[in-house]
Amino acid sequence: MTAAGAHRDRVEIIATVLLAVATVATAWSGYQSTRWNGEQAKAAGRANALRIESAKAAGLANTQSTIDVATFTQWANAYALHQTQLAEFYFRRFRAEFRPAVDAWVATKPLKNADAPLTPFVMPQYTLKARTESDRLEAAANGFTARVLRDIQRASNYVLGVVLFASALFFAGMSTKLTTPRLRVAMLVIGGAIFLGTAAWMATSPISLSV
Repeated sequence: MTAAGAHRDRVEIIATVLLAVATVATAWSGYQSTRWNGEQAKAAGRANALRIESAKAAGLANTQSTIDVATFTQWANAYALHQTQLAEFYFRRFRAEFRPAVDAWVATKPLKNADAPLTPFVMPQYTLKARTESDRLEAAANGFTARVLRDIQRASNYVLGVVLFASALFFAGMSTKLTTPRLRVAMLVIGGAIFLGTAAWMATSPISLSV
């Protein structure tokens, strides 16, 4: 066998190996892109569900706040007019969450103390569990939204990996078609460089294998 023939055989063997591994890498990148699209869809669904629950909790908190304002207005009128019996009537109808705030506000002597808070709604004792739960659910939903964006980016990275591996396949394939030795080697080197660079990048990317 001549030197030219041996050189051609070596180039074809290397090109064949590159074609094989690049084909597998292309399929793997495509699979991972699909997996991460699925992951982002699941995260988006979870974020939507949490936001619905957050909205429900916020609606409950708004309703409770409205009830507190209404009962406090009636109680405040009776309290200011020193109508003890009527004030007690409304006080007994305060929600359990609201009473500590009213007690703390009354302790500031609002009828005599000009520096007292205007209403118990600004007191630190006034808290709504439903509002806290709504905020917690919203924060959790934001976390899943961030995960959606992250997973979309990962899926996009793997799509780019498919494109780059396909480019490596193209150059490796072309190297087997050309007759000029230098061009064959050049095409094979370009294909190999693209493959190795892409493979190194993909190796640092997270993978999804969950069912």
